[in-house]
This record gives sequence, C-alpha cells and structure tokens, in this order.
Amino acid sequence: MTSASTAFPDARRLSRAAASPTPGKALLGNSFVHPFFDYMIIGGGLSLALIGGMVAFGWNSTEHLNRSLPMLYLLFNSAHFAASTVRLYTKRGSFEKLPFLTMGFPLVTVAVLVAALFFPGSLGYYINKVYLTWSPFHYAATAYGLALIYSYRSGCEVRPADKRLLRWSSLLPFFYALGLQELNGVEGWILTPEVLASNTQMQWLLMRLVRLLALLSFILPTYFLARPLLKRRRPWPLIVPLLLVSNGIWWIVFTGYTNAFNMATIFHGVQYLAIVAIFHVKERLREPGNQRGVLYHTIRFYLICLLLAVALFQFWPYAFVLAGFGKTESALLVIAVINIHHFIVDAYIWKLKSDPNYRNIAPAGAVAR
Repeated sequence: MTSASTAFPDARRLSRAAASPTPGKALLGNSFVHPFFDYMIIGGGLSLALIGGMVAFGWNSTEHLNRSLPMLYLLFNSAHFAASTVRLYTKRGSFEKLPFLTMGFPLVTVAVLVAALFFPGSLGYYINKVYLTWSPFHYAATAYGLALIYSYRSGCEVRPADKRLLRWSSLLPFFYALGLQELNGVEGWILTPEVLASNTQMQWLLMRLVRLLALLSFILPTYFLARPLLKRRRPWPLIVPLLLVSNGIWWIVFTGYTNAFNMATIFHGVQYLAIVAIFHVKERLREPGNQRGVLYHTIRFYLICLLLAVALFQFWPYAFVLAGFGKTESALLVIAVINIHHFIVDAYIWKLKSDPNYRNIAPAGAVAR
C-alpha cells in the first residue's frame, strides 16, 4: 500500500472537513466499519491476542506453526496477493488509466518468471532474495499508509514532521527484519553465514543493532499517544500506534526470521483483505442500479480472490513442472514473482484520485471544503 499523502492529494481538505468529536470519540477516530472491527482486524488487535496466546502456551516454535500454516496461507496470505489483482481488474477505469499495468506488465512478469526458471541458480536466486527483502518493506508501507488514512479520516492535522516520524516509525520493523535476515540463516545481501561465523565481533554488533531496532519499534509509536500533551493538538486515533506496534510485534515476537516472516505474512494478509474489500464494496454500493448489499459484495469479492489464489499458487507451478522445470524451483519462483507483482500493483491501485475514492476516506457526513 502506498502512502495516503500520495494516494489522496486532497486528504488535508477532507481532514479539515471532519466534525470536532468528543475526547473519547477522538481517541477512537472514525472507523470504516465499526471501532471493534477496525481495531481488531485492520489495526491488528486480534493478531496481538492470538500471538499472546501462542506465546503463553508455548506455540512459538516451527513445529507448532507448521501444522496450521498451509490452510492459513491459502485463506489469508494467498488470497491477499490475489486481492490486489482482483482490485486492479475490477476497479472502474483501470484499463484506461493503467494500460501497461493491466495488459503489458503481466506479460513482463511471466517472461521474467520463465527466465528465472531457466537460470534458477543466478537470476532465480536473486529474484527470491528481492521478494524476501521487499516483503517487510511492503508491510511497513502498508502500516504507514493505513495510519495516514485513519488520521486524515479522523480529522487530525498531519504536518510534515508528523509524517516523517510516522514513516520512520513504520520502517523500523523493516530494518529489524533486514538484520534478522542476516543473523538467522537466511542469507542477506551483505553478510553471509560464513562471514558472520568468522567474525564474532561483527555478529555481536549486528545483534545489538537488531535489539535496538526492536526496542525503538515500540518506543517511537508512543509519540502519537503523547501528541496532545506535547503539542496541545488534537490526538491521533489509537489505531495509529496500534498499526505500528502490531507490525513490529509480527516481526519481533517470533524467534527466527522464518517464523517471523510466516506470522507477519498471515496477519498482514488479514489486514489487507479487510481494507481492500472495504474500498471495493463501497464503490460497488455507489454504482447506479446496484441492488445488492454489503454482505453479498464482500463474500463475492473474497471468493473471487480465493479462487484466483488457488489457481496462482496451487495450479500455476504445475504448469511449469509439466513443461519440464523442477518442482521446487517452479513453486518457489512462482511465489516470489507473484509477491513482486503484488508489491508493484499495490503501489498503483492505492493512488486513488477521483472523487468517489475521497468519499471512502471522508467520515460519514463530512463535506469537503
């Protein structure tokens, strides 16, 4: 998800249009569905409760996580990758506004995938590394974009200094993940396991840096809680620090890069499916002649995403296996290329510049001035 300031150029105009709420309502902010739903699903509150239970019962291990991963990946993670594609091709005007992204980019993606399958030890290897590195950055960008959307939607004044602090706060788990990637057997871009094994001082310094980043991931978001006291300005909704802390916890609580990566992808998938479905449904409800309700459009959107996810992740790799490529290479590179395709498409589908999309952010009853 791209930042709200880029996606919504008139966000400040909408922010000023929000009515002055009571202190309690100001802290909750303006939700899209209901405060409980927004905080638990989009804000990550439910994920924190689940993580707390998993840690309390000793499920913070590969053995326990692997039992439920395949189904969770299909229902949430795989479906969320498909959601960006479904959103792209069902959003009115996409073909006219984004001709290359809708028609040319899929061909480029397939060409890169085939080339990587022919050269899995070189091109394929680096494509997989790009995917693993880009993922935590994508989640950080999503947290940043959602935090801005909720702050604008809730009528908060967002100054350049606030945006810079919000951006750095959201990026800390990404930098933490990069350090973790180097330390936990997933070969990074700079240091290899062999280099770390032969240089204990470098390993010690990197470990201390990773721990510092983990600590800062939870300290910096507290500014948005203390903002009314420090600046004597309207408070930001509590979902803003919750979004930042949730993304940090997804990466930091679970031991090892692989476990953290698995949990972050699943919880992010739930979050992403919820927000993209909200925007999709709001647009469908405003269409002339629409006779269906929220539940119909929501279920239909999710089922389309799920069916596309099955086709992409379950069946597409076998097409390359039948063509003579290795099963492992086909599966891993299809996953990597789908991820990268999702990251790029996602950056475009959230650049919403038409009036109907402003109404998706503006609080109910607000009038843009």
